[in-house]
Amino acid sequence: MLKIQSKYLFFLFFCFALSFTTFTTFAQVATSEALLSVPDLNVNDSLVGESEFVVAPNSQKVDQIIGYAKKYLGTPYRSAGMTPSGFDCSGFIFYVMGNYGMSLTHSSYGMAEYGKTVKLSEIRPGDLMFFKGSNVKSSRIGHVGMVVEVTPDAIKFIHSSTSRGVIIDNFKSSKYYVPRYVTTKRLDFGVPEEVKAK
Repeated sequence: MLKIQSKYLFFLFFCFALSFTTFTTFAQVATSEALLSVPDLNVNDSLVGESEFVVAPNSQKVDQIIGYAKKYLGTPYRSAGMTPSGFDCSGFIFYVMGNYGMSLTHSSYGMAEYGKTVKLSEIRPGDLMFFKGSNVKSSRIGHVGMVVEVTPDAIKFIHSSTSRGVIIDNFKSSKYYVPRYVTTKRLDFGVPEEVKAK
């Protein structure tokens, strides 16, 4: 009787050990697969500030362009406007850049064809940000603004808003512009790019 009980207990222990090993292996595999399925947070450029945040200094020309653009803060919005009496979004950028010898088309989607594409994590003053228009479900570019300041908490851009005229907004805190963001382009200002500080 004792031998039978011993064999029975040994059999139960063996089954338990086998089940535990199988469960542990399954859990490890499941955990690994779960980690692999988590999307790379950097793919879409995180909007939060980074601990090693560094922005390259602006060239003198970019500073001049930004300073010139700021002179028109408060200018009213005007559909198809391209003069200081009233600007639409692309008309404002067209006018500012034109003052520095840069000939661009007068449409936001047309302007998006110029320059090189820049990630949000590499954005800097002077870059042009492009957004969808009022319809967030549309894929068409319908708005443009120029970056004037970049900090860990802000990407500030100047643009001509339909409701507020020429104004500076913070992209990172904007519930309106974040879901409408499409791309950023960097134009060739004819000056060498500054190297980021270490």
